[in-house]
Amino acid sequence: MTTNKMRGKQNRLDRERRTIRVMIGIYCRCHHASEALCSDCQQLTDYAMNRIDKCRFKTDKPTCAKCPIHCYQIKMREKIRNVMRFSGPRMLMYHPILTLWHFWDEFTDPVKQQKVR
Repeated sequence: MTTNKMRGKQNRLDRERRTIRVMIGIYCRCHHASEALCSDCQQLTDYAMNRIDKCRFKTDKPTCAKCPIHCYQIKMREKIRNVMRFSGPRMLMYHPILTLWHFWDEFTDPVKQQKVR
């Protein structure tokens, strides 16, 4: 694989990390009324970053919604679902470019492309 392709895949993981951080930030500001993340939201962020780092798909990781493996613990999965349910519709207003990149990443699902081959 060429260096540019690897760099592009790493950029996708970096975008996913940033997207999750932004979504948790929106949720925390609206629900917990603080500029900085509260301890619960910081814990969720740390957990999500750890899950991305340990993903078995590595650079071919699909978006979480399209992933065939659910690696979050049940309690944390429910928390992140609530965050995404709340923040998802608001992402377009706060971070339109990041939202478009997220839709692009869902559209170009690497796991689905591997199954087709």
